[in-house]
This record gives sequence, C-alpha cells and structure tokens, in this order.
Amino acid sequence: MINASEFGRRDPWGRSFTADPSEVAVLRRAVWMKLTLWGLPEAVEAAQMCVTELTSNVIKHVGLGTPVTLTLSMAGTFVRIEMLDPDARALPTLLAPECDAESGRGMALVDAMTDHRWGVVLRDASKVVWCELATDLVPSASDPAGPRGARVEGHLALYGAERSGLVFRSGRLGVAVAEEAAIDLIADLLHWLQAHGCDPDEALDRAQMHFEAELEAES
Repeated sequence: MINASEFGRRDPWGRSFTADPSEVAVLRRAVWMKLTLWGLPEAVEAAQMCVTELTSNVIKHVGLGTPVTLTLSMAGTFVRIEMLDPDARALPTLLAPECDAESGRGMALVDAMTDHRWGVVLRDASKVVWCELATDLVPSASDPAGPRGARVEGHLALYGAERSGLVFRSGRLGVAVAEEAAIDLIADLLHWLQAHGCDPDEALDRAQMHFEAELEAES
C-alpha cells in the first residue's frame, strides 16, 4: 500500500459540462487521467462507472442540456466524487436488487461499488450527489488527526463550500477556512438540537466528555 502522503498533492479537480450522452466518454477519460496522475489506478474503473451512472441519472431525471459540475477530491484515503446539478427535486433512488424497474438500478450499482458511501446534499436550488471509493492508500503517520480527521476534512470541505463558496485545500489558509466551516457547523447543529427540544449546553458537555475520553484512551 502507498502512504497517503507519498505521492505529492492531490488537489480537488472539477469539470463543468452539459448533460449529454456524448459527454460520458470525455468524463471517463478525464477521470482515468486524473486518478492515474494521483497514483490511484486501482480506483479508475469504479470511479468511471460511478461517474457514468451519476451522469446518466442527470440526463434521465433532470434533462438533456442540464449544466453539471463534476468534482474529484480526496476524503482521507477515499476518492470522493461529487456531481452538482441545478435541480433539488429530482433525487436519486436506490431500489432493491430484485426490483424489475429500470429506474434506480444505477444507484444500486453505485451503492455496491462504494460500500454504501454515498449521499445527497440539498441546497436551495441545486443538489450535490456524492460517493466515495476506497483506495490502496494508508493514512499518513504525519497526520496528527489520523484517518478520523481526514474524514472530517472531507465533510468540512463540502460544508464550507456551501456556506461561503470557498474550496478547502491543504495548508494554513485551508485550515482557517475549515475552522470557520466547523464553527458554522457546530452552531447549526446547536440550532437543530434546540429546535427539536434538546438542550444545546448538555449536548456540548457530552461531546466534550467524549472528546476528552478519546484523548485519554489514545495517550
């Protein structure tokens, strides 16, 4: 296995396109090139299949000619694929394998290839369908946050982009952006807890207790 820090930078990469069957081959070649440059050939086939299915979903359920943005990034040791389109109503459907309906089979394939690591982020007038693929990478020993921290960074990148339009990248600026995204996320969670009749202060105390207990266990 390759250490996650041994192959240089794997900065987020994106491509805007118009939903059309003719674009699929172009996207598959771009995915092959990017993942090969990242030193992740083992993820190419599954990533190409996921991109094909997500693009087909947009064509079938949103429509030909829809403006779409594909983004590839790293979430720890996982390749993260995101497909942004301007329709928050047409949501992907996961059907049981034995179902005879043609609609929904694509997401069943994505679900299987990603080991259930996929989801949808709804915005006011758009949505992001994402999935994550395992690689042969192992977490970098130099990462003080470990694999859990890398996973959080992936979520904060998406959350920060939604709130401020900024893209998380490694480095001091990236950490500052991620910190603001984390604070916003915590505040939103506290609002959510209060709206559902929970005590935000109690939730913070319990979270702090869990955090300190994990630190003690790690030391």
